[in-house]
Formats: sequence, C-alpha cells, structure tokens
Amino acid sequence: MMPRNFFLPVLLIALITASCVTGKRYNTLNDRSAMLMSERDSLKAENIWLTMSNRELTTKSMQLTADAASLTKKLGEAQSRLEQSRDEVSRLSTRYEELQLAQQELEAGKARETQKLLSELRQAQGELQQREELMRDLEMNLDTKKASLEELTYELEKRNVRLAELEKMLDAQQQAVKALKDKVSEALFGFENNGLTVTMKNGQVYVSMDDKLLFKTGSYEIDSNGRIALRKLGTLLEKNPDITITIEGHTDDVPYRAAPGQQILDNWDLSVKRATTVVRVLTQDTHINPKRLVASGRSEYMPVDSRKTSDARQKNRRTEIILTPDLSALYKVLESY
Repeated sequence: MMPRNFFLPVLLIALITASCVTGKRYNTLNDRSAMLMSERDSLKAENIWLTMSNRELTTKSMQLTADAASLTKKLGEAQSRLEQSRDEVSRLSTRYEELQLAQQELEAGKARETQKLLSELRQAQGELQQREELMRDLEMNLDTKKASLEELTYELEKRNVRLAELEKMLDAQQQAVKALKDKVSEALFGFENNGLTVTMKNGQVYVSMDDKLLFKTGSYEIDSNGRIALRKLGTLLEKNPDITITIEGHTDDVPYRAAPGQQILDNWDLSVKRATTVVRVLTQDTHINPKRLVASGRSEYMPVDSRKTSDARQKNRRTEIILTPDLSALYKVLESY
C-alpha cells in the first residue's frame, strides 16, 4: 500500500503547473489524478483484506501448530504402545512355540493314554445309550403302570363303596343277630344255665340244650320240661319267618348199645333221631314253614370237650338249634365282588 504523503507533491505540482499548462493538459492530469485516487482506494481495500487474511492465517497457523504438537505427542504414545505390542507379540509367539512343542511332546508321549481314554469314552457312550434305552423302556412301563394304577384306583374306589355297604350290612346283621339272641334269651328265661345256653357265633344264634334237659340217656323221646322250652322257642320263631332253623344232634364217644326192642343202630342214628324229634316238637303247635328247618345228626364227631371224662362226655351230649338270619342281601353284595 502507498503512503499517504506520496500524493501531496503531486497535488502541488498540479497546482503550480495549472496555470502554465493548457486546458487539455489539465484535463489529462485531472483524469490521471482521478485514476490514481481510484487505484489508491482499490489498494487500500486490498490492504484491508490482506490484513484480515493475514490474521486468519496466523490464527490457523497457530492452531495447526498446536494440532501438530498434539499429534506428535499422540504419535509418540502410539509408537510406545506399538513397541509394547510388538514385545507382547514376541513374548506370546515364544510362549506359543513352547506350547506347541509341549503339545507335540504330550501327543507323542500320551498316544496310548489318549487311545485308552477314547476307548473308555466309547464304552461310556455305549453304556449311556443302553441306559437311555432302558430309561425309555422304564418310562413306557411306568406309563403303563400308571394307567393300570388309575384303573385299579377306580376299581378300588368302587370296591370301597361296596365294602362300606357290606360293612353297613354286616353291622346291621350283627345287630339283628344280637336282637335275635336277646329275644331268644327272653323267651327261654328260666332255662338258661339250667342245661340251656344261648350264644352268638359266626353271625348265628346257638341254642344249646344239654342231654339232661331234653332226653333220657340213650333215648330220643323228649320229656315235658324240654317240650316247654322248645314250644316257647317255636312261638318266637313263628313270629320271625326270615330265620333259618338248623337242628343238630350230638352224642358222646361211648358206643351206643341198643336196649331190647329199640331200633337205634348207633350214635349216628341216635343223633339224627333226636334232631328230627326236636323238629316235630317245634312244628306241632306253630305255623313254622317246614322249608325253614334242617335236621342233621353229628354223632360224636363235633365234641365241645375232647377229654375222656364223664363231665366232658355230658357236655358233648347236646342238641344245638342254630338260628341263621336271612343273608340273601348280604350274599348279593358278596357275589358282586
């Protein structure tokens, strides 16, 4: 840019010579002055732009210098890390070579062991497969057994229902037998413990009459006292038509010797005739259906006392009237099992 005092001599020269030059020359100089002033303004503007540009470039230069310093520092750090990495790679390469060598030595020295392990592994795999197959079979069997168990459980539940029904009926049966025993005891009051006993056994009522209460020795003819007891019992049994009546004659083990004129062959014959005699007495003055009655002889073969004494033989000479309540409903339940 041109200094400002450069233009002052020019102006003075122009003023001094203005009077000496012609108008044409003046005009020329005037144009020249205008051009120079225009050039001056242009140069001035350019000077301002260059000044601003210089400042910007200076700022950028300083920034680039700082960036270059930072990059230089980072480059140094990166180079340091690179060297460390190279050292690490070198160390790892050495370690790798050592491991490879150790592996080769191990493979060379452990080949048999490896084969043994492989063989054991194959064997273990085979056993595992067998166990898996066994497990599948067990699972199938378990499913089958579960199905069977469910079926059995269902059947058991049904049986439990029937069992409860049966127990209820048995309890009712027991109560009915006890009630029957009480009625028989009441009807034969005065005879019990006098050659007659009333007991419960196997769901039945047993009326056991000693020989001395009903018959004379070796006879099947009933005396009057025995007839009274049998008629009282018959009256009671007539009122209970659902009871089956079994009469059993029993003798002792002494062989029977028939008296002159008697037609009794032996103890069998005597026990049967006594049982049939009791049947006739029970049905004489009652309306007991004969179908309810069973007469049988047991002879000497069902003793209550097996001793060979007179007291034991007296106990064995007896007539038992066995009363059995109607069990048809109970039998139907049992048949359903």
